[in-house]
Amino acid sequence: MSFSSDYLNDLREVLARLDSHAIEQGIAMLREARDRDRRVFVIGNGGSAAIASQMVVDIGKGASLDRPKRFKIVTLTDSVPWITALANDISYDVVFLEQLKNFAERGDVVIGMSCSGTSRNVVLAMQWARQNGLRTLGLGKDGATPLRAASDLFVPIPSIHYGRLEDCFFIITHILCYAFMENPKL
Repeated sequence: MSFSSDYLNDLREVLARLDSHAIEQGIAMLREARDRDRRVFVIGNGGSAAIASQMVVDIGKGASLDRPKRFKIVTLTDSVPWITALANDISYDVVFLEQLKNFAERGDVVIGMSCSGTSRNVVLAMQWARQNGLRTLGLGKDGATPLRAASDLFVPIPSIHYGRLEDCFFIITHILCYAFMENPKL
C-alpha cells in the first residue's frame, strides 16, 4: 500500500467512529446560542487556530448571510498584536482567557480545539468559561484530558495522530457550519 492509501484508510476508520450524536448536540448548542443572541468564541493553537478562523468565516458569513437570525461568532486566534502582548507581558497560557474576560457573558459558548487535550491556554479559557456560566464545546483526542474535563459537551476523536485529529476538527466544524448553511429552517 502507498502512504496516501494508508493515510486515507486510517482517516476513514477514525471518521467512522466519530460520535454523530455529540456533533448533533453541538449543532443544537450553536442554534440555541444564535437564537438567544449569544456570542460564540472559537479557540485553538496552530492548525486548530486556522480551523477556528475558517469556522468563523463559514458560520459568520455562510450560515448568517440573508438569514433573519445571525450568528455572533468570533475567533480569539486572529489578533496577533493582542495575543503577543498578552503572551509577552503575562503568559501565553492566558492569551484566550484574557480576551474572554473582555467580551464573554453568561450564556455565551466557547468552542475549544486541542489535539493533545492539554493545551494550557485552551483549557484555562474553557475552565473560566464554565465557572462563569458559559457553555463549552471541546474537540480533542479521546481519553481523560483537561480539555474533556472542562467541556460541557465533548466530541472525542479516536486517534492520537495530529494530522487525523485536525482533519476531524475541520470535518466536524464543517458539519456544524453546513447544518445551518444547508438547512435554512435550522
